[in-house]
Amino acid sequence: MFAEKTIQSESKPEFFRELASQLEALLAGEADPIANAANTSALIFQMLPDLNWAGFYFLKQENELVLGPFQGKPACVRIAVGRGVCGTAVEHAQSVLVEDVHAFPGHIACDAASRSELVVPLLRDGAVLGVIDLDSPIVRRFDRDDQAGIEALAAIYAASCKADR
Repeated sequence: MFAEKTIQSESKPEFFRELASQLEALLAGEADPIANAANTSALIFQMLPDLNWAGFYFLKQENELVLGPFQGKPACVRIAVGRGVCGTAVEHAQSVLVEDVHAFPGHIACDAASRSELVVPLLRDGAVLGVIDLDSPIVRRFDRDDQAGIEALAAIYAASCKADR
């Protein structure tokens, strides 16, 4: 059985390497994308400080993301590709780090308390499956180390799921 453990690290890269190791152990042997998304969002929300939302949006149609498992307040259910931070990440198939959401044109405010956001696409064989979305009530909460760490977690999640998803 998986046992979460507190991560004592001196750097963010070291923290994220340990978190990635914990995620690999948590998802080992399970291929269901919804179960793995639920556990991934719970682990991220529990282990990363200063978050008010951590979860998934899945690309269910070519032009629309649909809410998946998450931790935090209720969220927007559908987001058009190209709209908001999540839709922009899907449109460009790359991570989007927003230091202050009030400065991001077209930001979708599901929770008015959110001030910064990090969205990382879920990629498998070059295709975008959806995104991991993190929100914080703190301006400039996320940096490039967070982005690289969450990108590694997104790759672990995408690799864990059945290829026929």
